Amino acid sequence: MQIINDNNCSWIHDLNSRSNPNILNKDESCDWLIIGAGYTGLSAARKLGQLVPKQKILLVDAQLAGEGASSRNSGYLVDTTLNDGFSSNKELTNYKKKADIYKLGIEAVKRFIKEYQVDCDWNECGKYFASSREDDKKILENFSDTLSKLGFDHNLLSKEDLKKRLGTNFYNVALHTSGGILLHPGKLVRAMIDTLPENVNLYENSLLLKWKKTNNTIFCNFKSGSIKTKKIIFATNGFLKSLGIRSNYNFPITLTASMTRSLSDKEFESIGKPKEWGVLPVRPMGATIRMTRDRRILIRNTAEVYNPFQMSQSELNKRKLKQKIGIKKRFPQLPEDIIESTWSGIVSRTRNSSQIFEKIDENIFVAGCYNGSGIGVGTLFGEQIAIKANNENTKEIDTIEARSKPTWLPPQPFLDLGVKVRLIYERLRARSEI
Repeated sequence: MQIINDNNCSWIHDLNSRSNPNILNKDESCDWLIIGAGYTGLSAARKLGQLVPKQKILLVDAQLAGEGASSRNSGYLVDTTLNDGFSSNKELTNYKKKADIYKLGIEAVKRFIKEYQVDCDWNECGKYFASSREDDKKILENFSDTLSKLGFDHNLLSKEDLKKRLGTNFYNVALHTSGGILLHPGKLVRAMIDTLPENVNLYENSLLLKWKKTNNTIFCNFKSGSIKTKKIIFATNGFLKSLGIRSNYNFPITLTASMTRSLSDKEFESIGKPKEWGVLPVRPMGATIRMTRDRRILIRNTAEVYNPFQMSQSELNKRKLKQKIGIKKRFPQLPEDIIESTWSGIVSRTRNSSQIFEKIDENIFVAGCYNGSGIGVGTLFGEQIAIKANNENTKEIDTIEARSKPTWLPPQPFLDLGVKVRLIYERLRARSEI
């Protein structure tokens, strides 16, 4: 199976094309092999390159590096998430553990952009959890109580405030958290590619077909070559399950998003010339919306069980119609043909919204499954799994390993059926927010 992904993502189109990717077409051996060159794999490779500068490190991706989920997300570096279901004191403790990981993730990305002087449109403007339904105010009030107990700076906002800030009268209630960051995901992950250490060799468009461990050596077969390695780190996130990694604990979900062209001066003035903002839904299947600093509107309002390897253009066009409706509901004065691009991407989920960070055995390590929070957590987990694989420990690892572990999932076909039913249910609950 070859991973085929659409090439329509606006974030990727903003970047200069990378030419002549190095494709694996021979047999190799190395000290370290990292599978997956997104935020996690790139961060693991960078950290390993610093820890073991004289050892050979290979980094392999089935697509172009950084052009999978890492460049296709909505660009939120989150400090808090809403749809976790924490309410009791015990659950509050678990929420704090998750928030501590988010904080470490933000710090990891900050260190990277400071060290390498990265321009990724960083904006510490916070984010909104917003709804058009006035009865969702109770959900936000309960969430506000949780955030207050944990000391997060936030405030509740009414329709009038939101109209001024967002340029739309669609939303009736929202909660703003000041710790979230908006950025350009494509620029960030491209910088990680450009700053790989000299002892890291990157292979792209090289799909791992199968792997096995014999004694203390891991053998990996690719379409046109093979790699023999002493240690391996799996960092494929949404594709962990397809490689047989912790397959009873994670599953992929396919999302699609659209982005408009930049608004004209007249169009921008018609919505009140708002500053850059990002909205996350109060209900799980509602729409994620962003106004970028260059006046583009991004919308993501689909999530489904779908073949993670491929989505055709005709299928993308069907989802584009839903996103067009979502934009028109919020900004009816904008023209019908304003969407410029539509793309798909994969997120990895667990049953209890926890992440995977494990030593499987002496030679095999895995990090992934970020439940939609992969920019910061993926960067953090990549760095820390490299440290763990090198038999070292940090305070960050202690914090990560204090989290609740992912819970077991039922086998197929029951898993897909259960996920589909849950998505349908959540979609019905959030139908006014799509």
